[in-house]
Amino acid sequence: MAPTSETTCASGAWYNNNGPENDVILSTRVRLARNLANFPFPGNFRGDDSERVQMLVFDAFSHSDDPDSFQAVEIGKLDDTGMKILTERGVIDTPSGTGIVMRSDGYIACTINSIDHVRIAAFTPGLNCDDAFSLCNSVDNTMQKSVQFAASYDFGFLTASLSDAGSGMKISLYVHLPSVSHAGKIDEVSYKLQEKGMSIASLFGSGGIFDASLGAYYQVSTAAAFCGSEVDQLFSLTSAGKYIAETERKLRKEYAEYKPTVIHDIVYRAYAMVKFSRLISFREAVEIISALKWGCDMNLLTGLDDNAFFSMLYRVRDGHLNFLLKNGNFTFEKDIDSDPAQKINRLRALILQEALERGKL
Repeated sequence: MAPTSETTCASGAWYNNNGPENDVILSTRVRLARNLANFPFPGNFRGDDSERVQMLVFDAFSHSDDPDSFQAVEIGKLDDTGMKILTERGVIDTPSGTGIVMRSDGYIACTINSIDHVRIAAFTPGLNCDDAFSLCNSVDNTMQKSVQFAASYDFGFLTASLSDAGSGMKISLYVHLPSVSHAGKIDEVSYKLQEKGMSIASLFGSGGIFDASLGAYYQVSTAAAFCGSEVDQLFSLTSAGKYIAETERKLRKEYAEYKPTVIHDIVYRAYAMVKFSRLISFREAVEIISALKWGCDMNLLTGLDDNAFFSMLYRVRDGHLNFLLKNGNFTFEKDIDSDPAQKINRLRALILQEALERGKL
């Protein structure tokens, strides 16, 4: 009944790789907003504007240096599970738009006709703003060989949102801050980030043992695209990421030295919950993964890498689990076999148990 690694984790996915500062900074995303000249913004489309923009964008990718590495999909042809998976992975915007182009390894995704005509996003593990920007910039340059983007000398690239005008770029980091959160220092960190022109928000909602944010997972983002050049913005967020990492590590050492009992209790409870639970909700899974990751950072848990915990955050989400249920061959206990929600919780528990087989306290 237990799922195997082959069915629960795509080995080629970008989030399975390690990156710089990976113990604190889980991933980096750079997004470029672009709009085609001579077309209104998506919110003001008329007639067949939407179809024409999508056709031009799809065609631009077909003329790239390696067109076979990209897949173009119309959003309307995705089923609910596909939509949920792409939303969970931060690929699809709200509104979702009409189309999407993705590279096979997931490092690059381009949404079409959401808020802007084109939103090019690149994802990299760890703190890696430069590489993420390089991926985006490569796609941007390729597209400009086939289409003309709306821009002006005074304002830079023209976008549907004023905060995106200029470079059209927004950078964000996924970060894990259990020591900062447990110590009640998140407001202090947030204030310092705001001084640097950054914002910080909970990634999975509030609550749990870390109070401020579920699992102490946060998203740190640049506030506006017109604050300096691309180089300035990349430098600013990289600097902010290093400050965050240093702050978390400093408090982590203090906890290890002065509050070892607290750490042991949190980590051992999470370990026991995985070992003996039959059903695990998503919120519980986030807390468990966070606590075990904290234990790994404290050297209380061995055998698991930073990227393994990040990968787990994607593998325990409802969209991914629904996909497994539809395409796998699982046998469930009779009392939950007719309950889709409980089958999801059961499968989530099994995935965490399988992952933890490599971990040792």
